Amino acid sequence: MRRRMRIFVAVIFALSGLASGPSTAQPGIPGWLAAHVGTGEGQIAPVVLERARGLYRDRVRRGQVKNPCYMAMDATRAGGSRRYYTICEAQRVFRAVSSGHGNGRKLQQANFANGRQCARHFSNAEGSKLTMGGDYITAETRTSFKGYIRQSGKLVPFHRTFLLFDGTGETSNARERAIGGHQAVFVKWQCRMQMPQSPYADKEGYVPVGRLVDYTGGRSNGCTTWSGEATREILRLTERRPTTLYIYPEGRDIEAVEKVARAGASVPGNGLYWNNACLREIGAPKFWPKRKLQPVINRWRRSLPKSEPRELPICG
Repeated sequence: MRRRMRIFVAVIFALSGLASGPSTAQPGIPGWLAAHVGTGEGQIAPVVLERARGLYRDRVRRGQVKNPCYMAMDATRAGGSRRYYTICEAQRVFRAVSSGHGNGRKLQQANFANGRQCARHFSNAEGSKLTMGGDYITAETRTSFKGYIRQSGKLVPFHRTFLLFDGTGETSNARERAIGGHQAVFVKWQCRMQMPQSPYADKEGYVPVGRLVDYTGGRSNGCTTWSGEATREILRLTERRPTTLYIYPEGRDIEAVEKVARAGASVPGNGLYWNNACLREIGAPKFWPKRKLQPVINRWRRSLPKSEPRELPICG
């Protein structure tokens, strides 16, 4: 009887853990996944996994997510490192790929530009071009024409698919900011060509022509960006099956680490996490809340002189 009672209590405990939210202690990490937890290359930091796992289980419990996989990103790591994670616990799948971070802006009123390797500045202000940590759920995709490029001696249209994110709290304006994920490529326009039969021609019959630029692992306009192979896998995973994405760090993490780092104290010694190599490079991170940075960006935009749109030269 006692043995059956102990089993019953254990089952109830496990079920309560599965239904818990992000702020509740989670059940133990399975052994196969624990092997991927750490601060080394391709590993996921404990706090990032804990929050990503908690967010996913909370949204599954609410019925918002049925996808067997979830995603996470550690924006404190260097841009070229494998810091974007896809985790499918039932299938025992853990993938880590590179992803870009927001490049920010260098304005006269405020400099919040990030380096290529490590992000120092973070914000949820529209137009900041910065990464914002927190909770997201993947939404629909949008595919758009970016220009014509040359492939195998022919001009072909290039399209890029954009995976939208919906956020909550500090990330609730993700759609306003056009925040999502896409392949780290763009078409750098060089000239325009007469092609009236093209569905993408302007009213004068011209289409933009350029070269494809790949910036995998580099900076972005605040979106998450991946290689071509990783993009195809993520789009396949999330097609008609929303899932969660947790991006670290949030505003509270950034402010706590900044305070400790500026005091010259140990970040891990104070129970906080930041990638060591990037912390040495940036000195201390900086969080720019929307309420403070948005007015600066709006004033800068209003100060810009009005100019006619630049016309591309005709291709030779």
